[in-house]
Amino acid sequence: MGIGNLPALAPEYGHLGNGGAEVQQSVLAKALAARDFKVSMVVADHGQPDGAVWGGVTTYRAYRLNAGLPGLRFFHPRWSSVWAALRRADADIYYVGCAGVLIWQVSLFTRMFGRKVVFGTMSDSDCDPNALLVKLWRDKKLYAQGLRRADLVLTQSALQQQMLRRNYRRDSKVVPAIGGMIGRRLTREQRDIDALWVANLRPLKRPEMFIELARELPHLRFHMIGGAWDGLVDYFNSVREKAAACPNIHFHGSVSYHEVNSYFERTRVFVNTSEIEGFPNTYLQAWGHGVPVVTFLDPDNLIAQNSIGRAVANLEELRTAVDAFTDDSDEWQRASTRSIDFMDRDYNPHTAVNAYVEAFTTLGIQGALESAMPLNASRK
Repeated sequence: MGIGNLPALAPEYGHLGNGGAEVQQSVLAKALAARDFKVSMVVADHGQPDGAVWGGVTTYRAYRLNAGLPGLRFFHPRWSSVWAALRRADADIYYVGCAGVLIWQVSLFTRMFGRKVVFGTMSDSDCDPNALLVKLWRDKKLYAQGLRRADLVLTQSALQQQMLRRNYRRDSKVVPAIGGMIGRRLTREQRDIDALWVANLRPLKRPEMFIELARELPHLRFHMIGGAWDGLVDYFNSVREKAAACPNIHFHGSVSYHEVNSYFERTRVFVNTSEIEGFPNTYLQAWGHGVPVVTFLDPDNLIAQNSIGRAVANLEELRTAVDAFTDDSDEWQRASTRSIDFMDRDYNPHTAVNAYVEAFTTLGIQGALESAMPLNASRK
């Protein structure tokens, strides 16, 4: 179930924008399709034909994002159209990512029609009722019910696994994230962006910290990529104005997932300033292009253990780390090489997808994956 996934799946809709969760689900769907499984996905209605296929993934339309009357649209057209699309998908396994009401709706569907549902966390916030990125009290309660009813829960890290067990008394299985498109891997001298920041512009991503970092390192070239999040237009404009006042920042605004790799391949250091994450797709994009990651969040200590960037605790440490990677060519080269090796070994789509296939087989579906949705998988 991926209402917002079409922009990440289909290049011609990329301008509509998406987040890391949508990217991760689309990458997983394509990885399963590449493994000769039949894969489908329920997405929002953007005017595309029902049953259209991208990257081997068949899409089924649900509702238009602005359709319906407030309050009533919870039932129609949203719930009604989701169930209709789930029926057309006719899957044996249904997959839902991100906290919200959808896991509850899909779990009711699977119980009624004798199917299986898998929930995948996409952020640490999905595992903490006090940090949920869900607005309505009703939806928070329905999410908790859906989480309990899921036949299988997949988490991105051991930390998330522990949080779910502690906060929701729900067991889960840790599976790796999957890296997506990889472009050129340029030499250090061929790269013209010293530090790159990519995220949707909302307060918990702390873009102002990146702007402050640029002010403190005026000799470096900084690039910011990100669009407005869920109607936060005033906040977006405020960040854009602050970035424009800093002469060494190039502010791009929204850039589609299908185009953003061209910036990663030009980058020396990727900077993440968020206060909460899961396993960011941007980390995978960075490492896949040989870019060390400097961040406040190190899932399962992967960055420290593999020396593929640095985890920091404050702005001073952030400045020191970015300055070091951009100034010391030998240190950068070592971290860049390790990043590429790390991605190629553990997180490329061809190997990382195996953990998902193995997890789905525990559901007892004959033939491993007879039909999973939006990882709608059956042997062709």
